[in-house]
Amino acid sequence: MNIYIQAATQISAQEPIGNAWFHRPLRFTERYVRSIDPDFKEYINPMEARRMGKILKRALATSLHVVRKTGIDQPDAIITGTGLGCIENTEKFLTAMVRDNEMYLQPTYFMQSTHNTISSQIALHLKCNKYNTTYAQRGISFESSLLDAYMQFELGKIKSALVAGHDEMTPDYFVLLDKINYWKKGEVNEAVLHKSDSVGSFAGEASACFMLGNKKTDFSICELKGVDLLFNPTPQRIKEAIEEMLAKHNLQIKEIDAVMTGINGDKDNDAVYHQLQRQLFPETPMAWYKHLFGESFTACGLGMFTAATAIQEQLLPADYLFNRDVKLKGIKHILLYNHFQNKDHSLILLSSC
Repeated sequence: MNIYIQAATQISAQEPIGNAWFHRPLRFTERYVRSIDPDFKEYINPMEARRMGKILKRALATSLHVVRKTGIDQPDAIITGTGLGCIENTEKFLTAMVRDNEMYLQPTYFMQSTHNTISSQIALHLKCNKYNTTYAQRGISFESSLLDAYMQFELGKIKSALVAGHDEMTPDYFVLLDKINYWKKGEVNEAVLHKSDSVGSFAGEASACFMLGNKKTDFSICELKGVDLLFNPTPQRIKEAIEEMLAKHNLQIKEIDAVMTGINGDKDNDAVYHQLQRQLFPETPMAWYKHLFGESFTACGLGMFTAATAIQEQLLPADYLFNRDVKLKGIKHILLYNHFQNKDHSLILLSSC
């Protein structure tokens, strides 16, 4: 079985819809960075867009972009991962409910407050009534949706899938998470995040979308070799899972060009990645991406987009390398390793095609 990433795009703190930012990424010093939105009129009727929250518009724009790029307007599956769902509209609905004493409530905010609204809106726009589901698994929401698609391909039930991860961060929710030290205090920059000597990261938003298919085409970006999720594993079990995944595809650790990690500047979060490198990848370059996008529940989708772009371009600039300042060339295999609170761990293997 072969699974290829046929098209991919993103909306984030970097330049949206495309990968022009890949060689010239923006840097940030704020604790909270919102996404740069494209011109939604290119994808959504302005009259429809008026009734949509930001996350729905981003989800539709990214989805329609990959559909246009591949010509697959009826994918066999639409699978979305989101940690918070349409939290902006949820807050608006709850605020109005309290303010108006549970009267005069707008049904639009209620309908758009549910997590599976995102996948549903995409299906409605594409007029696609096939397999459609949403995963809300906090920090592994995107990986859960990707694993579902991977298994559907393995079972032979689908030949194409639209897989995405979408999350937004509102000012109120930022303050709420700040109370439990989810974010760093004071100024945040790359040097501070690189040290990993204090708790917290900086907040961002994520919207990454991929069209997967079982046939290689002229525009295929790379191959999705494997996906695995582990719950509360020991370091030894993580090591075994990585070795098993590589052995399945006749690969050795020395053939992995880079390990893309979820390093975000939080000392407890990053210690897990540093331990893995010491034990299993002492000679392999370690890459990171959250210093350019911020932390969010589906940030791994942006990590996969970055890794896929690196394989397509056969180049990983020094901007993404944690432990070296020289770019890597001839990229063929990248392993993405992510964990959420050291309980939910994920592995994603991408290779050139």
